[in-house]
Amino acid sequence: MRLHRLEVCAFGPYATRQTVDFDALGADGLFLLHGDTGAGKTTLLDAVAFALFGTVPGARADAKRLRCDLAEADLPTEVVLDLTVQGHRLRVARSPEYERPKRRGSGYTRQPAKASLTWLTPPPDGGTAEAVTRSDEVARVVERLLGMNAQQFFQVVLLPQGDFAKFLRSDTKERAELLERLFGTERFAAVEDWFREKRRKSHAELERRRARVREWVARLAQAAGAEVPEQADQAWAAGLSARAHAEVETARAEEIAARAGWEEARERLQGHRTSAERIRRVRAAHERLAELRRTAPERSGWVFEAEAARRAATVAERAAEGSSGEAHHDQVVGQESVAAATCRELGFADVGLDVEELRARAGEFREEAGGLTSLVELAERQQADRRRIEILDEAVAYDEERIAVVQSKLDGLPEQVSELTRQRELAVDAVARLGGIRAREDELTALLDDVEALPELDDAVAAAREAEIAAVAAHNEARSALLDVRERRLAGMAAELAGELADGAACPVCGSESHPAPAIPTAEAVSEEAERAAAEHEVTANRRREKARVARYEAEHRRDATAQRVGGRSSAELSAELADVRAERVKLADRAARSEALAAAVRAAKEEEQRLHAERAAHERSLSESRAERGVLIEAVQERARALDDARGEFPDVPARKDHLLALGAALERLADARMAVTVARQQRDERRRSVSEAAIRAGFATVEDALAAVRPPERIAELDALIREAADAEAAAAGVLAEPELAGVSPEDEVDLTSAEEAEREARARAETAVAAVRACERTAADVAALVSEFETALDDLAPAEEEFAELDALTNVLGGQGQNARRMSLRSYVLAARLEEVAVAATSRLRSMSQGRYSFVHSDQESKLRVKGGHGLGLDVLDDYSGVIRSSKTLSGGESFIASLALALGLADVVAAETGGALLDTLFVDEGFGTLDGETLDVVMGVLDELRAGGRVVGLVSHVEELRQRIPTRLRVRKSRTGSVLVAGG
Repeated sequence: MRLHRLEVCAFGPYATRQTVDFDALGADGLFLLHGDTGAGKTTLLDAVAFALFGTVPGARADAKRLRCDLAEADLPTEVVLDLTVQGHRLRVARSPEYERPKRRGSGYTRQPAKASLTWLTPPPDGGTAEAVTRSDEVARVVERLLGMNAQQFFQVVLLPQGDFAKFLRSDTKERAELLERLFGTERFAAVEDWFREKRRKSHAELERRRARVREWVARLAQAAGAEVPEQADQAWAAGLSARAHAEVETARAEEIAARAGWEEARERLQGHRTSAERIRRVRAAHERLAELRRTAPERSGWVFEAEAARRAATVAERAAEGSSGEAHHDQVVGQESVAAATCRELGFADVGLDVEELRARAGEFREEAGGLTSLVELAERQQADRRRIEILDEAVAYDEERIAVVQSKLDGLPEQVSELTRQRELAVDAVARLGGIRAREDELTALLDDVEALPELDDAVAAAREAEIAAVAAHNEARSALLDVRERRLAGMAAELAGELADGAACPVCGSESHPAPAIPTAEAVSEEAERAAAEHEVTANRRREKARVARYEAEHRRDATAQRVGGRSSAELSAELADVRAERVKLADRAARSEALAAAVRAAKEEEQRLHAERAAHERSLSESRAERGVLIEAVQERARALDDARGEFPDVPARKDHLLALGAALERLADARMAVTVARQQRDERRRSVSEAAIRAGFATVEDALAAVRPPERIAELDALIREAADAEAAAAGVLAEPELAGVSPEDEVDLTSAEEAEREARARAETAVAAVRACERTAADVAALVSEFETALDDLAPAEEEFAELDALTNVLGGQGQNARRMSLRSYVLAARLEEVAVAATSRLRSMSQGRYSFVHSDQESKLRVKGGHGLGLDVLDDYSGVIRSSKTLSGGESFIASLALALGLADVVAAETGGALLDTLFVDEGFGTLDGETLDVVMGVLDELRAGGRVVGLVSHVEELRQRIPTRLRVRKSRTGSVLVAGG
């Protein structure tokens, strides 16, 4: 890391913008920053820290007050740092949070913190060249490039007051964190974590396999009915399997014996059942024959009843036909009575006439009804006309009502159309004015924004002017430097030409080939390359000057144009006018929004007026037509009513009288027909009665009633035949059973003990079934045990390699973690960091011995006793006192000795980091105070070491007020304090 340029503004004691050119100060590799106490020397180091990390070292970070109290109110507090890290040049700018006076009104407002990082060369890893503007992101980028955080940076690069010896005296845990960040050894800790995680997973897998083995042991013991052993192995499993197979063989032998006993009991039971069945059949045959002998009289009655029913069937058929004739006779007699009653209801009382006379009177009534046919059509027309008159009356009333309603609507419509038209005209006017009022609103809004932007534009003009002044000064300096370089080159031109002379070659000035006294270059001689570089620097400065002038002009032009547009009006005036314009715009917009709706309303009102006029004319025409038609119909109805009244007689109307005559004629015809049917039915009834009596006598019955009493339904006859047939079959079957040869000698009185045989068979069967179940249970247990033994052996086979793998991994992880066979009791991370610290101790010892005149050297300690201390990482660092030969703690060193030890350690750390790829190259180192503790001789030695650093290309900045250092170091930067703020003076 190398610093190039630092700018501070309103920061700490610096009230104005101050610049530190580290390239110029570090040209000799060593410079001194001095000044009075409290002038602000350490503040410049704070500014470097603040630019990089957003914080300052030591207790000053707790105060959180970085703005200069003497600075102008409009001057921003900021720090800008240009630096190169790992070959990438960048610019970091930061502003802390502070309070500033409000630009308008009284009081203060909080100015938020800001940060930015700009790449001046291509960023690392091909990243984007866009600026980083978030404070936390800027800090992360800086930490990633430097390889350390703020506190570590203070211990290695920026050694501030009071913290100079902090790294030397820090405990091993803090020292480990710093070294790990500097050397990028996090990967070794990651290796430890990886092994621990691998061991954890391996142990989990081992436990899973052990649990699986335990599970199979428990299941195998449960299946075999054995106790779970403390140590189960394959021999134990084989013993369980053999025992299960032995139990199967024993159960099978018991099953064979039980099956033989059951078969013998079944055979005895079957013999007893056969004997019992023969006795039962003999007893049943004897009982059936006895029963048939008792029911013989009943069977004789069944035979007589069946024969009488078959003889009475013919008589029953004739009697049924006679009953049908009687019913028909009664039916026609009833029809005659009904027809006579109908005639009497129609007003015809002489219903006792014979058939011919009834038919003659019916004809007369039909002829009279025929004469009324023409008058019926006239009566129907009369009814239709009366209904039409009623319809016309309703139509007249409806038309009169609608005409009144339409007229009431037409009376108020003109005023409504006129009002809508007026509102429509207002809306059209609002549409026309709305564009202008909106343009005015936009104009006032822009002017109000301009008024609010004027203070910022003024600030921009001031900043641009300051930038232009700085650019002009820089260009003048570059111009003066160029002229000085050219003057010095002209002065040394003779020496430059002399350097190109060669023996025997002509001089380009005098032409002589002899060069007895060539000019010798002086210390102030300048080369052509230096002149060219100075010229290029002058051109660049001139370009920046012109760019600053253009920026100042543009800022002033923007400010003047804005002020001209505002025209001196205040924000309050513009806000009030804008409020009025916005209110007018809202009112016009509301009117304009209703324009289309009002136009549609006007059109609708006019169309409604036309529709109402048309509707009123239609109803007036309909009313006139209905009234004319009604008058004609009323006259026709009155004339027709007189003729119809004479024709209807005592009936309501002519059709009613006609219907009555036709109905009476039809009723007389029905009465004549019914009377004729009664005569015929009576003759048929008498003939059927004589036929039934003759059939009963032929069938052997004394009377018809006796024959009908013997009648039975077909079902009963079939039932009697079946009973008779079943009795005969039963008698034959019983006789057949007794005649069977196998039943010979069997008496119905014999007895067989079947219950004892059945009980013996059930007991034998139960014993056989129990034996079968026992065999199956033993076979199932043996199969389960065999399967579980196989699973158990597989689980044991899987467990062995897992135990071996875990044992190996556990031992290796313990070694990496500083346990087990690790004799040093150091973890891999601590071992690597200890190796790095040992390198640092070796590098620092060379400088410590030089600065202590050979007395002290660093000794790295990794003793086991120290590792057991809380936070121990094997990173102990002591000093060897060559005077006494004793290794001492660094905390026993005096103030001056601690200073040179800390300085040597910081330099050694920087050397080792520079040689590694895990940290940034530490090309710049600051030492703040501590030189006052050194005597003159030691100071000479320390300055010699610093000179060696300068020769190696590093830049060392010393911050001190020791007078002797000002005499020793020619490149100085003085901090001068005053009541108006501190300023920087080069070479003071």
